[in-house]
Amino acid sequence: MSGHGAATELIALTAAELSARLASRDVSAVEATQAHLDRIAEVDGDIHAFLHISADALKTAAEVDGARRMGAKLGPLAGVPIAIKDVLCTLDMPSTAGSRILEGWVPPYDATVVSKLRKAKLIPLGKTNMDEFAMGSSTEHSAFGPTHNPWDLDRIPGGSGGGSAAAVAAFEAPLALGSDTGGSIRQPAAVTGTVGMKPTYGGVSRYGAIALASSLDQVGPVTRTVLDAALLHDVIGGHDPHDSTSLTDSWPSFAEAARTGAAAGSLKGVRVGVVKELGGEGFQAGVSARFAEALDLMAAAGAEIVDVSTPSFTYAIAAYYLILPAEASSNLAKFDSVRFGLRVNPPGGGTVEDVMAATREAGFGAEVKRRIILGTYALSAGYYDAYYGSAQKVRTLIQRDFAAAFEKADVLVSPAAPTTAFKLGEKLEDPLAMYLNDVTTIPANLAGVPGMGLPMGLAEEDNLPTGIQIMAPAHEDARIYRVGATLEALLEQSWGHSLISRAPRHPLAEGRTT
Repeated sequence: MSGHGAATELIALTAAELSARLASRDVSAVEATQAHLDRIAEVDGDIHAFLHISADALKTAAEVDGARRMGAKLGPLAGVPIAIKDVLCTLDMPSTAGSRILEGWVPPYDATVVSKLRKAKLIPLGKTNMDEFAMGSSTEHSAFGPTHNPWDLDRIPGGSGGGSAAAVAAFEAPLALGSDTGGSIRQPAAVTGTVGMKPTYGGVSRYGAIALASSLDQVGPVTRTVLDAALLHDVIGGHDPHDSTSLTDSWPSFAEAARTGAAAGSLKGVRVGVVKELGGEGFQAGVSARFAEALDLMAAAGAEIVDVSTPSFTYAIAAYYLILPAEASSNLAKFDSVRFGLRVNPPGGGTVEDVMAATREAGFGAEVKRRIILGTYALSAGYYDAYYGSAQKVRTLIQRDFAAAFEKADVLVSPAAPTTAFKLGEKLEDPLAMYLNDVTTIPANLAGVPGMGLPMGLAEEDNLPTGIQIMAPAHEDARIYRVGATLEALLEQSWGHSLISRAPRHPLAEGRTT
């Protein structure tokens, strides 16, 4: 292939489509990688999805092409480019977690998921922008500037993984990795028209993921289709002896589950639970309208729609914003100016404590400091039981509510975010308003169950993407892929096209690449 039109065609392909073209040698990994690097050069000045571009991407692609010519047996995603959230350690690129305190730091090892990508011969394109240490819902808390939503450059792309979602939505990468502590994969997916999957806690290794809250964090895929997410999940999932929380389960093929769901075209026999507490008042009218239409499509395809009440979900945000800051204050204590990262020496010198204080003052942003203070207070003597201990009790109640709900339903659904993408700066000075963006996604993290966000259409008010969330019991990720792929096919049939490739406000459709 050659020419600008051919490059445009390549970046518009899904990962599954590109994989087939690579396997047939109709296109080379070098051509595919170059097309995406050219796209990044063209549009990322406006979007700012990436913090660092790999210097080795084309070399790695050439090695994949060479292996394919020699007849090597390669995995299904070999040669497909991928973007990596900057919370994941990479030994050949800086890993900053969006923070000045790690600016320029290159780890001495790869995160396990990155090692798996390399082994499967995917092509890392670079590291994507994020809220500092994954603290935020808009990617405005990045120390290196905000990412812009490709659908409307004046709006946020979600957070904390807005860089990964924006890169995929803007056709800068067909695949990306994100991390989800309270919705940081699913909420960006909702507001950028992409697919984001938070696996069962422990189903994907956290080794080499710079920790925010260790009992909540989970690495997962960000893609443009359910099948692509499943293909990537197959690569990164599975047991890792380096991660003490890693499950030893034997997992089915998620790609097979997605293909089965897409081919079925039916949800007959599937009980779909609508969570009463994750909708209604406070949700944007366009989001609620698209959600109701998605439920109608599922019912028409044979699903049994049941109402489910989970009373403790009402307290999920309050519990989360005690548990997360407490774990974050502990995890971030390692950034002390002594072992690695930034070091600021106060004027006239000082003790180790003085250097540590000056470094943390200069290196951490306002939101990180806010959560460290909250977490330290919640863990302090005299308050531990009243705050952190009580929050953990609420967490247990949420887990019990999930268990009861899954006795009535096979999957639970809700909007993946209460609104479409809001304007940059709109909620930056109001932390509580920012925190409410994760109202529908937080319960899944507290319970450790898997959840997916996928596009469910555009809101009438602003013509911006909305997303639906699908949740299943722990270890039942394949069930989400089956139902998600079926729903995706039903939605695209109703629209007559794929949302992300045809929406009028999307950069690709606007002609920026033609």
